[in-house]
Amino acid sequence: MALTDHHVVVLGGTSGIGLATADLAARQGARVTIASSRPESAERALAALPAGTAAEVADLTDSAQVAALFERLGPLDHLVYTAGDPLALMTVDTMDLDAARAFFAVRYFGALDAVRAAAPRLRPGGSVTLTSGIAGLRPLPGWSVAASVCGAVEALVRALAVELAPLRVNAVRAGVIRTPLWSSLPEADREQLYAQTAAALPIGRVGAPEDTAEAFVHLMGQRFTTGTVLTVDGGGLLA
Repeated sequence: MALTDHHVVVLGGTSGIGLATADLAARQGARVTIASSRPESAERALAALPAGTAAEVADLTDSAQVAALFERLGPLDHLVYTAGDPLALMTVDTMDLDAARAFFAVRYFGALDAVRAAAPRLRPGGSVTLTSGIAGLRPLPGWSVAASVCGAVEALVRALAVELAPLRVNAVRAGVIRTPLWSSLPEADREQLYAQTAAALPIGRVGAPEDTAEAFVHLMGQRFTTGTVLTVDGGGLLA
């Protein structure tokens, strides 16, 4: 049990990749705390997670709430940030800048603020793992905002790995995974996306949250890796 007695905090741990990561970490012996901005999401996730998991409620775009969250949590060993609203896909000619800023507020500035608040409380040997996506390297039309966030997060990982050393800072770069990330698409469009993506991938299927969770847990335990972005995409960058 590689994570026995480690305190793992998963921000965004109530659904999708975050929920799967919280579950796997708990099953590997960790004491897990999840956090969400919605009390009902936290309660629903707790019912699905192993006994002993704790939940907190905080708006991750509110710096005061983030600071108070980590004050309550105290010392921790690993921070995982998977929080994010469904994808905001928009072309430049129809772009809503307020929506674009909101997308950055959760996925980039939320992550940066969480690291700022957590870093003084992370024990020696601890780690931070953020979330990126292959859109940063292979964007499609309409992905300018989403791809920009991915690029910003990956640059942040490299900078923080230097600034916060010897604390380890990494990210997981995910491909197409069946999660609520795609819930803004109509169901028929979503299933068509999954089918077309699976047909193009060397692996022959889109990812499950559990596939990506294994990468997050691996980076918690891999003590000689920092400033790295681990790709989990079924070969999406090759397709």
